[in-house]
Amino acid sequence: MKSWFLKYLGFIAVTVLICFPVTAQEIKHIPVVEGVSWELASYRAKTISDINYEIELEIPASQKAPIEAVSDITFTLNNIDQDLQIDFKEKASNISRLRVNGKRRNVNHLNEHIVISRTDLKVGKNRVKIDYIAGNGALNRMPNFIYTLFVPDRMRTSFPSFDQPNLRATFELSLEVPFGWEAISAGEIRRPRPSNVPANTYRVRSPKTKKIQFKKSDKISTYLFSFVAGRFNKVEKEIDGLEMTMLHREPDEERVNRNSDDIFMHHKASIDYMEQYTGIKFPFKKFGFVLIPSFQFGGMEHVGAIQYRAETLMLDENPSPNERLARAALIGHETSHMWFGDLVTMDWFNDVWTKEVFANFMSAKLVNPSFPEIDHQLRSHLRLHPRAYSVDRTRGPNPIRQDLPNLKEAGVMYGDIIYNKAPIMMQQLELMIGENVFREGIREYLKTYSFSNATWPDLIEILDKRTDKDLKEWSDVWVNTPGRPVFEIISNTGTGTTLSQRDPMKLGRIWEQNFDIRKGEVPYNISFTTSAVNVDALGNNTDNAILINSNGMGYGLFPTDKNYIVESWDNLTDLERASALVNLYEHLLEGNGVITPREYIDLIIFAVEREENPLIINHLMRQLLPIYWSLFDQKGRIGIAPLIEEALWKEINNPKHDTGIRRIYFRNYANIALSKVAITRVKSVWDRTLVIDELKLAPRDFTNMAAFLAIKLPEEAGAIIEAQEPRINGADNQRRFKFIKPALSPDQSIRDKFFGELLLPENRYSETWVLSALNYLHHPLRHEHSKKYLHRSLEILQEIQITGDIFFPGRWLASTFKYYQSDYAVDTVREFLEERPDYNHQLRMKILQETDPLLRANRILKSLYNEETME
Repeated sequence: MKSWFLKYLGFIAVTVLICFPVTAQEIKHIPVVEGVSWELASYRAKTISDINYEIELEIPASQKAPIEAVSDITFTLNNIDQDLQIDFKEKASNISRLRVNGKRRNVNHLNEHIVISRTDLKVGKNRVKIDYIAGNGALNRMPNFIYTLFVPDRMRTSFPSFDQPNLRATFELSLEVPFGWEAISAGEIRRPRPSNVPANTYRVRSPKTKKIQFKKSDKISTYLFSFVAGRFNKVEKEIDGLEMTMLHREPDEERVNRNSDDIFMHHKASIDYMEQYTGIKFPFKKFGFVLIPSFQFGGMEHVGAIQYRAETLMLDENPSPNERLARAALIGHETSHMWFGDLVTMDWFNDVWTKEVFANFMSAKLVNPSFPEIDHQLRSHLRLHPRAYSVDRTRGPNPIRQDLPNLKEAGVMYGDIIYNKAPIMMQQLELMIGENVFREGIREYLKTYSFSNATWPDLIEILDKRTDKDLKEWSDVWVNTPGRPVFEIISNTGTGTTLSQRDPMKLGRIWEQNFDIRKGEVPYNISFTTSAVNVDALGNNTDNAILINSNGMGYGLFPTDKNYIVESWDNLTDLERASALVNLYEHLLEGNGVITPREYIDLIIFAVEREENPLIINHLMRQLLPIYWSLFDQKGRIGIAPLIEEALWKEINNPKHDTGIRRIYFRNYANIALSKVAITRVKSVWDRTLVIDELKLAPRDFTNMAAFLAIKLPEEAGAIIEAQEPRINGADNQRRFKFIKPALSPDQSIRDKFFGELLLPENRYSETWVLSALNYLHHPLRHEHSKKYLHRSLEILQEIQITGDIFFPGRWLASTFKYYQSDYAVDTVREFLEERPDYNHQLRMKILQETDPLLRANRILKSLYNEETME
């Protein structure tokens, strides 16, 4: 084992769980503990097979009424030396009857498990039938619809199950639902009741309900099973023999007609590409998807019933290229999961990143043919690198592959490293071993582990046989440890100008990688291994102007000159400009003196006057907002606001821009508007007394404007909110606005009461609504009034992790702390962590990651103003 890796183990100061399989004979007694421990999961994976769940649910029209359920679980045991633990994270009182192999038994419910005595079991086939009230933990129950979301270990919060990814099972679902409801699940519908057949033919309990039964599903992991039921519109389409079903709740029929063909086409194109790339036909019995309003993820790859956030797929009129490409990429991501994650599933959730990295990696490939006008390497760089850096630059970075002793911690492993650094790593791996070798290895991996489970070392072993590279050592650096390298230019008379790499954690690691260096006007590709690169030896060009990582493929903090972008603007490609901007922004946040916030604002103003690429324009605006709201105090912000406002307003009215680009500029203009002139303009657009040519805004833009105006014009907030409410179309959108209204109120007591209500789990039922409300509660103009919420927001984080979905803890923190800069906020975080030395390690890292912008803003502002405190 390399010395740097031993240092790393000491650096993180944790005991590494050695995940060697254990046999049933080696285990004397498995304790019944909360969650699903590695010890329990290993034992069950060795002893349980052939699992089938028959689940019957009676879903009432009222979202608050209990759901009566019966689960009939059959399975095979090859050993009965242990009592059997069936996962069910609900009250024992929810269970009304338990039968084991046909015999009634008392319920023994302990630490989130139904414990079945081994004396009631037998080697061979067993059957456990449970009558119970389903838990609401993963049943997202809304007025007139319900959807399940079991990732990563949340089936056990609703249904009794063996809730671990390597115990794949088949599912047979039966739903009794109100008339008028549609439903979709992993299996095909067995027998929808014809309208002329009496309800009692299907043995339903009420003439106002109907029963929908689904055929047996494919063999899948518990987190991949799902159903959606409710008042949805159904659209069915067949393209080249592939039958697809879409459910949606969009009230605007014109919007549906405008988007439907593209949505189906992108799914079919994604399937075609994946079949061609992998050599494996679409592997499941059916293909369907549901568009859910305010869905808490972008999408979720449930077999037979993919779930999407409706707003991402049902685009507004005249969508920008960014929006169209983002939709296609999301569809590609979820469709790729049918092979990576669903067909081949990780053995344990410490490898959850493997399914996400391949979905992102393949999505980036498959959207290319549909968008030939887009620079896809540019898009990849702007999408992946800034988000990966946002974690790796912090004091709490996590490696791609993490330790996981218990599945109850699996949710907090998700984040920007899994979704964004891992694809960068995979790009480098493909570059290192070659595209064809990589593809051949992936095909072998999928065929070897089809309808089974695999680990990252399983894939590395397959690829390692096909190359002379030491992939295990390479993987140890990129995958098993956190952080990013720092590159430095060193000049001396003996060796000339060299580019070297430094490990900021002082562990002696080297991130081997390929990237370009532009010297003068010529790009040179380099392979950075263990030796420094002699920059002088690159070509015959003596020009000292260089851009390191000019193609955006490299990963790390690269040396740069703040004047390079301006001086070289006309000679740089889009990708080179983007790479330079990403890297320079990292230096700004490092606070190392390379560039100041004011200088970066000047650079953004310079760039927007010249930039025409919508991807780069969008990126510039993503850089602008945190600089504007975090890296200036209120006095400085008011001083700089008119310059930025006028620069954006000019571009909003620039006839060379299309509707999409104008909309990007206007949305950010409305966000940053502080001067009386700018706020008046926004209000005039909102109340439609000012119409700007070619600025076609969506209904949600007017809702967002109303929210900004309510905060910036508190004396007019009541009238603005009252005027906006009746304009909102659709019951789901109206419920959302009603939910966030208290966060917009100018009355502090109303906002205080609303924040207190958010501390109760039942009031966080729509996580996207909660996050929107938090952004308004903690708007920078309100920090003096909202800072009192910070400590309580940290205190409740563990409950947020237990009751919320996978991204919610991080997003709760980000929406709370995003633009703070004061000593008070810094001290709140520091004291919270210091007072809790034994705090959950994963959540501690989340806090350090999501409060990193706060710490940097505080430090940078003190440095700029030579002050010891920041109010």
